[in-house]
Amino acid sequence: MGQIGPGFLNLPYRSPKPRSDGLTHVLDKGLSLVGLESLIQTARESIDIVKLGWGTAYVSDGVKAKVALCRSADIHLCPGGTLLEICDRQDRIDDYVRWLERLGVTHVEVSNGALGMTIAHKRELIHRLAQEFVVLSECGSKNPAVDVIAASWVAEMRGDLDAGASLLIAEARESGTVGLYRPDGRVRAELVDALVADLPPDRIIFEAPRKDQQAWFVRRLGPSASLGNIPADEVIALETLRLGLRSDTLDLLPDSDGPGRPSEAFPIHPVHPLIH
Repeated sequence: MGQIGPGFLNLPYRSPKPRSDGLTHVLDKGLSLVGLESLIQTARESIDIVKLGWGTAYVSDGVKAKVALCRSADIHLCPGGTLLEICDRQDRIDDYVRWLERLGVTHVEVSNGALGMTIAHKRELIHRLAQEFVVLSECGSKNPAVDVIAASWVAEMRGDLDAGASLLIAEARESGTVGLYRPDGRVRAELVDALVADLPPDRIIFEAPRKDQQAWFVRRLGPSASLGNIPADEVIALETLRLGLRSDTLDLLPDSDGPGRPSEAFPIHPVHPLIH
């Protein structure tokens, strides 16, 4: 287990790896093996999950090597949910599972926001895949025309947990303009408040591809906010937001002269062995 930084500053508490809160979920849009290796060399202690976005895993060379590289760095690799939706639509889930087994993948995302899968069928897939994989279940449509109703999100996410999902992902897409966010990128604060009030906050990864969105969550939920769809070149920048090392979150720095500890301003949630 490594340490982020040389350790002489008094900073907000950050759970060490392997952690179950404050997860950083990185979007890989087609990094080469060398590119991923470079990212891990720079930001290994900050990254928990790498998501191979959309169907990129299907058309990329070297995915098996990426899986092995991530495993050696205590990072989990997960294909995107859109690929699973396509496999389901074409009745190829068995082929998909065998392929993931050959690659050595242990985490899988189940979503229904691209092709309109029913919630009931989504939960059937979650239950089935949870027998073999750690399931990340995504909630929210990729279609900006679909109404966002907080109570519906809460009910869907709660049912996904009951079906066997280990982690929940709140949809925003790569653009950060749907689901959790309004078309201009502003956070739907009432939706976030409903989710953290009715569900375990440490089980939710909030997609936050933009810096202003990341800063909003760190300020609202603290460094323990789990954030997803983080661009590969923004991982270190996000870590500085979590630790009060950027102007947006300087006021999160502890006042005491002692070592950084969990801030009383943010709740510390029970640790669950979710992704290990």
